[in-house]
Amino acid sequence: MDEIVRQAMAKWPNVPHCYGWLALDRRGQWRMRDEAAQAAGAAGDPIRHAALLAFIARNYASDDAGRWYFQNGPQRVYVALAYAPFVVRLTWDATANDGRGAPVLTDQLGHTFVPQACLLDDDGNVAFVGEAAANEGDGASKANAPLALLHDHDIDLLTQVSDLAQAFEIAQTSDATADAKGAVHLHWRNGTTLPFAIVHAGTLPQTYGFERDPQPDDRGA
Repeated sequence: MDEIVRQAMAKWPNVPHCYGWLALDRRGQWRMRDEAAQAAGAAGDPIRHAALLAFIARNYASDDAGRWYFQNGPQRVYVALAYAPFVVRLTWDATANDGRGAPVLTDQLGHTFVPQACLLDDDGNVAFVGEAAANEGDGASKANAPLALLHDHDIDLLTQVSDLAQAFEIAQTSDATADAKGAVHLHWRNGTTLPFAIVHAGTLPQTYGFERDPQPDDRGA
């Protein structure tokens, strides 16, 4: 978080939070939703200003209720998530691992996203579970495994550098026991693997501890 933001929070600690005005779409675009967009249920206008995008990226965090926000100076601007708190692009680094190659996932903040598992939902979306890390929220430390949606333009590349179709088939036909499902893996072209599972999109917020449509809590926060 920017130091100037920390100073503003300390100077004006009681600025009301903002809801509904900022969204993250399925392709990792930040969208500004003014009153007209909110009233119409529209996605809003993509933010193009490079400095503002960088500012959002540096000051993106979540609170203890799993609501993600952009700390805009003293004001917390909560983000409506189209799917997950992160959206990643996939590239293949052919020079890594002594020429065996390696997948590289980069999130909408420009950070490398290190996958720990791959998920395929009932609508055909691919997501990755990241490394659990401590998030700063209300001064508390919270360890959550972040969830990232794969940009839909990169699913074709994923099928080229992994055995996604085969993993899906195995997961579909495996026994319902936890051991059988835990044995299903996505194999990358370089021989590395990730645990793989078929999931229901609607259960992901509860499973991974985030809110898609943040709302004020009972205290009006």
